[in-house]
Amino acid sequence: MRLRKMLAGLAFGVSVLAANAAAAVEIEYWQYVFETRVKAMDQLIQKFQAANPGITIKHTTFPYAEYQTKVASAVTAGQGPDVVQLFYGWVDGFVAGKLIQPLPKDAFPHDKIEADFFPIVKAMQRGGEYYGLPTAVRSLALFYNKKIFEAAGLDPNKPPQTLEAFLAAAQKTVKRDSAGNIISEGFTLDMAGQDHQWWREVLIRQNGGVPYTDNDRKVAYDSDAGLKALTFYTDLQTKHKVGLTGFMDEGQAAFKGGLAAMTIDGTFRLGAFASIKSFEWGVTELPADAKGMRSNYASYFANAITSKVQGEKLEASKKFLAYISSPEAMELWLQVVGELPARRAAAMTEKNLTNPIYGPFLKGLEYAHTTMFVDEAAQRQTAIDMVNRVLLQNQDPKASLAEAAKAEQAIIDRATK
Repeated sequence: MRLRKMLAGLAFGVSVLAANAAAAVEIEYWQYVFETRVKAMDQLIQKFQAANPGITIKHTTFPYAEYQTKVASAVTAGQGPDVVQLFYGWVDGFVAGKLIQPLPKDAFPHDKIEADFFPIVKAMQRGGEYYGLPTAVRSLALFYNKKIFEAAGLDPNKPPQTLEAFLAAAQKTVKRDSAGNIISEGFTLDMAGQDHQWWREVLIRQNGGVPYTDNDRKVAYDSDAGLKALTFYTDLQTKHKVGLTGFMDEGQAAFKGGLAAMTIDGTFRLGAFASIKSFEWGVTELPADAKGMRSNYASYFANAITSKVQGEKLEASKKFLAYISSPEAMELWLQVVGELPARRAAAMTEKNLTNPIYGPFLKGLEYAHTTMFVDEAAQRQTAIDMVNRVLLQNQDPKASLAEAAKAEQAIIDRATK
C-alpha cells in the first residue's frame, strides 16, 4: 500500500512537471539598438515575466541600419521575432511583405484603442485593421545650452520663441577661430537627424504651404512655400553661417559635447542628454513664425505581432503586447527613455504638463502632424540629398527642391501602385 502511494505521488509529480513544461512558452521580441530603449525593455520584460511565470521573453536587438532587413529575412523564413518593434513609417512595407498580422480584436478592440491612445495611433491602421500599438510617442523641441546662452549675453531662462529670435540667438552664440572656421555652432544642421522633419512639417507650413496632399500621397512642397522653407534652412549655413552640416558628424553629438548652442531633436534624446554633466540645458517649443503660428512633427515606434505567430505563442504575444502598451509600461518608458506616453490620460497629467522638460514636447503634440510615409528611409534620403546638393554642390535651391519632389513622388508612386 505504501509503495503504491509513493508511486502514485511520483506519477502525480511527474504529471505536474510535464503540465508546467507544456505551459511554458518562450516568445522572442526584437528591436533596434538604442541604449535607453534597450534598458527600458529589459526592465519591462523582467516585470512581465514576474507576473507571467509561464512566459519567457527573449530580447534580441540589431543595429538600426540592418534592422529592417534582419526582420524581413527572419520572418519570411518562419523564424525570428514573435513581437517586433517597427517605426510607424514602415507599416506599409511590413504589411505588404506579410511580416505582421492584424491585432486580434478580442485583445485589442478598435473602439478602446481609439478612445485611449493619441489620434496619431491611426497611422498603424490599414484596411480597417490595426497592425500595432505604441508604448510612447515623440514630438520635437528646441534644446538649448544655458551655459553658452549666458556667455553670449542671452538670458539662459528665456529661450527664443520665434524664428527671428532663434536666428538672432544662433548668430550671437556661434563661435569661430581666427580663420573664420566654426568651432562651436549656434545651431546644429543635421538633415539626417530631425531637421528633415522640421523642414517638412514645420517650416513649410509656417511659410503657408503643406508638404503633401491626397493623404500624403501627392508631393506638394515644390512650391513657393517649400522654396522659402528650404532657403531659410540652407541660409543658416550659407548666409548666416551659424552652423555647418557634418560638424562632429551628428547634431546631437555636437550639442552633447557642449559645442552647439541649440539643436532640434525628439523626446527620445532626453535619456542620452540626461548624462550631460558639463552644462545645464533647457527645452522649449519649436520657434513660432512672425504671426505666432507653430507646428510640430509627431512620430512613434509601435509593437506588432508577426505573421508567423499562432497558437500558444499568439496568446503569449497578445499578453506581452498588451503589457508593453499599458499605462504602467508607459510610465517606466517615460522615466528611462524620456518618450511620452502614447495614451492621452497617461501623458496629459498636470505633473507632466508643468514639467519644464516634458511640457514643451506635450504642447507640441497638440498641434503636431504625422507624415504618412510609404518608405520612411527613402523619403528621408530625398530631403538629405536635396539639402546636400545646395550646401555641398552649390546647386540652386529651386532646382534642388524640384529634383527632390520628383524623386519622392516616384518613391510614393512605386509603393502605392
